[in-house]
Amino acid sequence: MEKAENKRAITVGLFLGIGLLVFIVGVFTLGSQSKTFSKSIHISAVFDDVAGLKTGNVVWFSGVKVGSISKIRFVGPGQVDVRMSIDEGSQQYVHRNAGVHIGSDGLIGNKIIVIDGGSPQAPVVQDGDVLQTEKMTSTDDMLKVLQQNNQNLLSITGDFKMLSRKILQGKGTVGTLMADSTVGNQFKDAMSNFEKTSASAARLASQLEKFTNKMNTKGGLADKLLTDTATFATIKAATSQLKAAADNANVLTENLKKASDKLDRSDNAIGVLLNDPKSAAKLQNTFDNLQQGSVKLNEDLEAAQHNFLLRGFFKDKAKAKADSIKKANKN
Repeated sequence: MEKAENKRAITVGLFLGIGLLVFIVGVFTLGSQSKTFSKSIHISAVFDDVAGLKTGNVVWFSGVKVGSISKIRFVGPGQVDVRMSIDEGSQQYVHRNAGVHIGSDGLIGNKIIVIDGGSPQAPVVQDGDVLQTEKMTSTDDMLKVLQQNNQNLLSITGDFKMLSRKILQGKGTVGTLMADSTVGNQFKDAMSNFEKTSASAARLASQLEKFTNKMNTKGGLADKLLTDTATFATIKAATSQLKAAADNANVLTENLKKASDKLDRSDNAIGVLLNDPKSAAKLQNTFDNLQQGSVKLNEDLEAAQHNFLLRGFFKDKAKAKADSIKKANKN
C-alpha cells in the first residue's frame, strides 16, 4: 500500500516537473519572439486610421521583424498614436526620416506596422522619436475602386449593347453601311478610288524623286544654276536685258496705240484722210491739179529754152555743167 502511494507521488511529481519545464520553455520562446527579454527603445507614429491594428502586432523593417506594438491610444479627434517597441540592435538601421505605414501579413493576414525608407545621412532614431506616417491604399479603398470600375464597365456594356442594336437596325453611318448594300457598294467604290488616288500619288512622288535626282546631276543646267556663280550671273544679265527689251516693247506698243487712236480721229491730217472720204477726194483732186500744173510747167520751160531771148542763157548753163563734170572725172 505504501509502495503504491509512493509510486503515485513519484508519477505526479514527474508530471508536474515536465509541465513546469514546458511552461518555462514556452515563456522563453514567446519572450524571444516578442523581444520581451531584449533591450528596446520606444518610438511612435500618429495615424488617422489604424485599420484594425492591435497591441502586440509586429513591426517590420526591410522585411525583418524588429519589434512590436506596445500601446495604441487616441491623441485627438480622429487621430491615433501607435507606440512601438524596437529592438535596440535594429536601432542603428532606422533613421528619423523613415516612413511608417500600415500593412498586412499576407493578403488577409493580421495588420502590421512597416517602417521603410530613410537615408543614411539622417540621424538614427532615438527613444521617444515620432516618425512620419505614409498614406497607403487600404483594402476598402481597393474594393471601392473595383466597385466603381465594375459600374463603369456595366455602363460601357449597356452603351455598347444599345449601339449594337442600332447598328443591326441600320441606324447611323455604320448601320447604313452594314444594312444597305447600295451604300456599302458606294463606300467600297470610294475606297477603291481612294486606293487608286494613293497609287497615283505614289507614282507622282516617284517621278518627283527622279526629277530631283536629275536636278542634282553634276554638270547639268540645274546644277550650274545652283552652284556656278558665273552661269547664274550671265543668266541674270540676260534676264535684265530681256526685261529692258520687254519694257521697250511696252513703250513701243503704247506709242503705236496712241498713233492708232489718232488715226481713228479726224483732228489730224492722216486721220482726216482715213476717216473723211470727202477730204480724201479733195486731196486727190489737189494732187491731180499739181500733176497737171507740173506737166504744163515742163512744157513752158521747154518752150522757154527755145526762145531766142533765153537760148544763150541755157547754153551757157549747160556748158558750165559739162566743164564741172570733166573736172570731177579728172580728179
